Amino acid sequence: MTHKNRVGIVTGAGMGNGKGIAECLCKQGVKVAIFDISKVMEETVAEFKEKGYEVEGYYVDIREHDQIDKAVAAVLEKWGKIDILVNNAGVMACKPFLEADDANRDFHIDVNLKGPWNMTQAVIPNMLENQYGRIVSIASVTGAHVSDGADTAYALTKAGIVGFGKSIAMEYIRDGITSNVVCPGYCRTPMVMQEALEQFPDDPEEFFRQLAQSLPIKRLGTPEDIGGLVAYLTSDEASFITAQDIVIDGGCISPETGLDCFED
Repeated sequence: MTHKNRVGIVTGAGMGNGKGIAECLCKQGVKVAIFDISKVMEETVAEFKEKGYEVEGYYVDIREHDQIDKAVAAVLEKWGKIDILVNNAGVMACKPFLEADDANRDFHIDVNLKGPWNMTQAVIPNMLENQYGRIVSIASVTGAHVSDGADTAYALTKAGIVGFGKSIAMEYIRDGITSNVVCPGYCRTPMVMQEALEQFPDDPEEFFRQLAQSLPIKRLGTPEDIGGLVAYLTSDEASFITAQDIVIDGGCISPETGLDCFED
């Protein structure tokens, strides 16, 4: 994969899938700006710098235009351009539909939908100036492909990201800018760990064991799995891939019957 002299921003990269994405890009030689609202970002930046990666961290709430504009300006001042944007930051605070109030609904919309909108709007002018850009937005299999009960606000926003990514792709398709959407299934991340603690407070590992057994591949995804796909989509070799939503879920949504053909 070719990422020669590229500069990228990854939102929500302090931990979880965002951290895995950022590290995969760093391994390809990308200069990475980590945008995160959490103080855990400092630990991630320090860890990456110890590994020799060229990385900087910026405290950014992607709901706030002023914070985004200030951080984007700082990235441009430091590295001169922005080639890659990964809209990874997101939230999940599921409630049954009739128990979800406006605040819960709007929290998902503000972070999961408006956040990528705000970030993309802030970086595209520089991409247009350079006639080059790779935008990858992280959605989920939830929403556009599948859903469980009590996922309505989360599913609404993640499905919306699929439409957003495709529309951006078509608007800038002749400007050297690609836009794709990655739809992960279950990965072992802090967000999923919270779900494990809620369902199995005395033994959260039992949640992961049961969940892994329910997947055709018999394991959960990792941030590195997601990062590897994003690294390819942001490479020069992926210039002909745009307006796609790509599922990466270990075959989770693919079985036709739910029967395990590999059972003895």
